[in-house]
Amino acid sequence: MQFTPAQKRFVAWSLIAGLAVLALWLLAPVLAPFVVAAVLAYALTPLVDWLDDVGRGRVPRLAAVVVVELLFVVVLFSVLLLIVPIFAKELPLMREQFPVLLDSVNTTVKPWLAQWGIRVSLDVASIKGFVMKYLNANVEDALGSVLASLKLGGSVAFAIIGNAILIPVALFYLLMDWDRFVNQVRDLVPPRMRAGVDGFLAEADAVLGQYLRGQLLVMVILAVAYSVGLALFGLDLALPIGIFTGLAISVPYLGFGVGLVLATFAGLLEFSSGGLVYPLVMVAVVYGVGQLVESLYLTPRLVGERIGLHPLAVIFALLAFGQLFGFVGVLIALPASAVLLVAVRRMRTGYLASRLYLG
Repeated sequence: MQFTPAQKRFVAWSLIAGLAVLALWLLAPVLAPFVVAAVLAYALTPLVDWLDDVGRGRVPRLAAVVVVELLFVVVLFSVLLLIVPIFAKELPLMREQFPVLLDSVNTTVKPWLAQWGIRVSLDVASIKGFVMKYLNANVEDALGSVLASLKLGGSVAFAIIGNAILIPVALFYLLMDWDRFVNQVRDLVPPRMRAGVDGFLAEADAVLGQYLRGQLLVMVILAVAYSVGLALFGLDLALPIGIFTGLAISVPYLGFGVGLVLATFAGLLEFSSGGLVYPLVMVAVVYGVGQLVESLYLTPRLVGERIGLHPLAVIFALLAFGQLFGFVGVLIALPASAVLLVAVRRMRTGYLASRLYLG
């Protein structure tokens, strides 16, 4: 059986893609910080190149890379520091309101469970004493507890600290030599195939640019929506919690989960005197509607449509990549799907061309 050139290219690229997927699956834990650094380098390289162009050669690339990376770190820490006012305000409030909240939980949940035949006996006094002991503890005691927990989970702490150091270092070198790395990979392509590969990379780059712009737009819309929604319910910390949740959506599931926990925690404490119903309704309405709008409309329309993926394909990509590669898979699901989409389009075009040729 004779294969056409297009079919041979299809088989070759399929094998390469299969080997790449296998390597990614086997090395996922090791590759995680490098994948994150590569994604960040791809997103930040245009800004470094722009500073190079503005400097017109008078500013070394090293300075541009340092400025961009420092700017990124400042923005990242600014987002993380949105949590500080939450704890700064909620800790004193927790000392005052926790006993009231616990009594409210006991009087509300216990009869409700009894209706379903579930008998629960809570030693409210002991729980109050245990929790208030830690809430009234000084900073030194809290720090000691943290250090003790780090010793117990040393491997986890070491991995977190190691990645926190490794990602900025890898990002620095990638930003410094991004063009050289790209050219080295391009040199591996046979000259007769280089034009096709360059066209593929240009198309993939355009699709990924659309993805990044769409994702940024989703984050801004959700930050505003969550802030306004929580503020309408009267939550004092609506702005920092809403902004944090919207921006953290860039990390699928994790960002939404952390924002949900913070909003629930703040609502239960702030509105504890009025019972549990109001804060739970607030969280259910704001975060329920927000998640539905984000999952069923914003991400499929503003991200999926911009990169040419059907809404069902977006949902499938997140679930499939998460299942195969864990957290790293969730991070790269949509960008990788965008690149795969370009590859599928080109293979389909080649296949249709081969059918016409054979016909």
